[in-house]
Amino acid sequence: MMYVILIVGFVLLIKGADFFVEGSSAAAKLFKIPPLIIGLTVVSMGTSLPEASVSISASLAGKNELAVSNAVGSNIFNLMVVCGVCAAICPLAINKDTLKRDFPISIAAAGLLMGLGAFGASVGHLDGVILLAVFVGFLYLMVTSAKKARQEAEDEYKAMPVWKILVYVVAGAAAIVVGGKMVVSGATDIAKSFGMSENLIGMTIVAFGTSLPELVTSVVAARKKEVDMAVGNVVGSNIFNILFVLGAAAAISPIAFSMENIIDSVVLIVMSALVMLMCFKKKELSRLHGWIMLALYAGYTAYIFVR
Repeated sequence: MMYVILIVGFVLLIKGADFFVEGSSAAAKLFKIPPLIIGLTVVSMGTSLPEASVSISASLAGKNELAVSNAVGSNIFNLMVVCGVCAAICPLAINKDTLKRDFPISIAAAGLLMGLGAFGASVGHLDGVILLAVFVGFLYLMVTSAKKARQEAEDEYKAMPVWKILVYVVAGAAAIVVGGKMVVSGATDIAKSFGMSENLIGMTIVAFGTSLPELVTSVVAARKKEVDMAVGNVVGSNIFNILFVLGAAAAISPIAFSMENIIDSVVLIVMSALVMLMCFKKKELSRLHGWIMLALYAGYTAYIFVR
């Protein structure tokens, strides 16, 4: 039964995120917001709602170790697998704003989380408020950038009816909330039955499942040559996961921060810096870079299981 709950939960998460992203993106395009900004904000938030639902539900249920490992594990998966697969399919040209602004912000967010968590071995209520405050600042920066770039946006899409947008957004959000609760319940039961720690299950099964929307969205964007959307979605999701997801979870209930969480945060920071350096010179992630990233993630996954 616990496997059924987990599978149904993942289906609701993925389909809910799909509906939410489509509806939200259609709404954003009505205001002629550029693809990069849509990827960094609307799409990244929509595809990160599964992580938000799982981590906040885990925090409310007192399963705090799952909350941290899911968010950090999803970020590592997003960066190394989602970007890696996209680059392997089609070399990704990286926007200069992504390199100079968004990548550094994502690294700084991971560093901030590690610093707050390492001090006192937990991310408390005040820490959660700090993360949320930084997230508001990030949103303000994105809105400012969107206003400056509005005149450059092209109007080449067929507008979705307003009623349909509302249905997609509401139905998608509802499916995500219900699916998140089911995933937490199913994953926790499976972890207990196999004697696995919540940190391990969060870094693997749950992190992979909640990152599927990012993977699907970015791969589709890469195949359509919409590389700004593909990379913006991943980087934006990673910022959203740390600043909003864990910020909201900690503001609700203090989150325990273990040594394993510190190690995983360091891995996230190092991998983020490595990917940024890979594409800094030529402003792109090549197919070779993509395969290197996938190989590094495979090695990291092996480490998780043996530690």
